[in-house]
Amino acid sequence: MAPRKRSFRKYLILTIAIGLVWAGFGAFRVGPEPQVEITPGLPGIGRDTPVRVTLAEPKRGLGGIRVELIQGERSATLADVTLAPLPSWRFWGPRTGDPTVDTAVGRDHQDWLQEGPAVLRVTATRAPAWLRRPDPLVREAQLQVKLRPPALQSRSNHVYVSQGGCEAVVYTVGPSSVRDGVAAGDWFFPGYPLPGGGPQERFALFAAPYDLDDGSQIRLEAVDDVGNRAETRFIDRFTPKPVRRDRIRVSDRFMERVVPAILANTPELTDRGDLLQNYVMINNELRRINADTLQDLGVGSEPEFLWSRPFLQLPNSKVTSSFADRRTYVYDDTEIDRQDHLGFDLASVAQAEIPAANSGRVVLARYFGIYGNAVVIDHGYGLQSLYGHLSSIAVEEGDGVERGDPIGTTGSTGLAGGDHLHFTMLLQGLAVNPREWWDGHWIHDRIKLKLGAALPFEGS
Repeated sequence: MAPRKRSFRKYLILTIAIGLVWAGFGAFRVGPEPQVEITPGLPGIGRDTPVRVTLAEPKRGLGGIRVELIQGERSATLADVTLAPLPSWRFWGPRTGDPTVDTAVGRDHQDWLQEGPAVLRVTATRAPAWLRRPDPLVREAQLQVKLRPPALQSRSNHVYVSQGGCEAVVYTVGPSSVRDGVAAGDWFFPGYPLPGGGPQERFALFAAPYDLDDGSQIRLEAVDDVGNRAETRFIDRFTPKPVRRDRIRVSDRFMERVVPAILANTPELTDRGDLLQNYVMINNELRRINADTLQDLGVGSEPEFLWSRPFLQLPNSKVTSSFADRRTYVYDDTEIDRQDHLGFDLASVAQAEIPAANSGRVVLARYFGIYGNAVVIDHGYGLQSLYGHLSSIAVEEGDGVERGDPIGTTGSTGLAGGDHLHFTMLLQGLAVNPREWWDGHWIHDRIKLKLGAALPFEGS
């Protein structure tokens, strides 16, 4: 046989063999079992539980996905997706990526759900071949349906709170609660175990935010681990406080004194190259950054009462600016900003010694943005005191202090127009009216009478 004919036959046989192998793959090559992960966003099903289903099949992809919720004889299809896997004879080319299905289950979506077990079922259709169709892969996850919110009941009477002021409430909560306390507008004041109380007895120190003029937005609430929420109103009297307004004229001389010092001590700020723009950035953006830090400090407050007597005002001081004044800042007769003054400005002699308003632990003692040299003392359960514009600081972070201990001297650092002390009380980082905490009778009537032996208050 001629060499050319022999070569042709070899090529023909090889081509036929390859074709048979290829046909065999096309007839029998199915996709492998995919990996399936069912991830509920909560540990059970309540009113609204998000669910994410992720699948991975890296070779051929999937033919389809169906996600179902099943309880007893009832079921609901949450997702039914048809996909296009690679043909069985092809080893390259585009394929569906690892699909993800996001859905939600719960009484808000399936109103027939009842308390008890339910099943999330995922059916993944594997890629078929010409002569072989594998069984779909089925994965299930069982979750408990929980629809009853925690039991919740206030035990406090005569709860009187003023806008910008504080109060206390004692309450009982069911064992299913994972988060309870007082919601007031956008603020939340967590509850704590009542010292000396029973296992379900709780209390919360709370405030009516200075910018909240509707007492109906203050409520006691408890939430379980799947989001079921109990709420109850408990305020007996709410006193709104009219906003006082102030107009602050900003001069070049003032800005030239305060802006460079604040920028030098706040490296996270970017110099905008213009004195007025830098001032507005400090007065606005840095003020918000400082407020966020104060909230973080409130979260880390010690869960115990570190004080037992009324809080001290700076001795022999005069109030020069009051709490929650709404300030309009004007430069060359043009409004440049609006902010709320969240504290008292207390003026005494220059560089007057500042006593700790009450016993506690120092949680901030450094240069602190708009407040300049500042100290924050934690008094427990989210209650803290802030001292700003100091000329010197006499304590360090972590120090324990007693009521009346010197912590520094008044000054004009930060956004201060002259030597004074900016003082405020904070609850969970929210500035509240200090006048209440200076008043031993108010503490006795509003806090001590509700907490009883849980608060070791001496009253003077």
